[in-house]
Amino acid sequence: MSPLVETTGLTAFYGDAQALFGIDFRLDAGEVVAVIGANGAGKSTLLKSLTGLVKVPRDAVRFDGRQVGGLPPGEIVRRGLAMVPEGRRLFPSLSVEENLLMGAFAARTGPWNLERLYRMFPILQDRRRNPGTTLSGGQQQMVAIGRALMSNPRVLLCDELSLGLAPIVIKEIYDALPAITAEGMSIVVVEQDVTVAQRVSRRIVCLQEGRVSLEGASETLTREQISAAYFGL
Repeated sequence: MSPLVETTGLTAFYGDAQALFGIDFRLDAGEVVAVIGANGAGKSTLLKSLTGLVKVPRDAVRFDGRQVGGLPPGEIVRRGLAMVPEGRRLFPSLSVEENLLMGAFAARTGPWNLERLYRMFPILQDRRRNPGTTLSGGQQQMVAIGRALMSNPRVLLCDELSLGLAPIVIKEIYDALPAITAEGMSIVVVEQDVTVAQRVSRRIVCLQEGRVSLEGASETLTREQISAAYFGL
């Protein structure tokens, strides 16, 4: 079976500075893959390359068998890839519900709507009239996830979901993943916490200085292998 998302020899630059060096990456339908690595390893750049936020060669990224590298971000969302960005990036002038509705601009059909989101995250319904940026960090992360789901994507890309959040909040957010994947959605999770990454994913891909330093099944990789790849030992 062909992968749903695939990169081949992916390179990425910020001006003259190269951030990714020949990344081969794949995501299968219904799979959860965790991407780990130290700060500056290229994790966020990989997600931005998949979603058009960083320009890459057209043939370096394929989605559902089609070349999508370098397409405008809006077009990639319409094709079925959505990202939960690092830092949430909510619209400060909009309410919680308005932020959620912004995710529906792609007009894709699917199971995700306000009613279903409010069942998954009841606190958002209670706070739906509040400005999004007045919520706690964990609640803002729920809004960011919900906004991405409102586009009814086939692939959800999550950049540092746990960043700056308390452990109990992190658990609550990751406990929602099974409900998201239940109907076959594929997920890429960028995560600094290796324990969390192994728990929630089927496979782990470790980046080190813009290159893949380790890849394997989450349940079989040892801490020694991950540490060596993570720190380049």
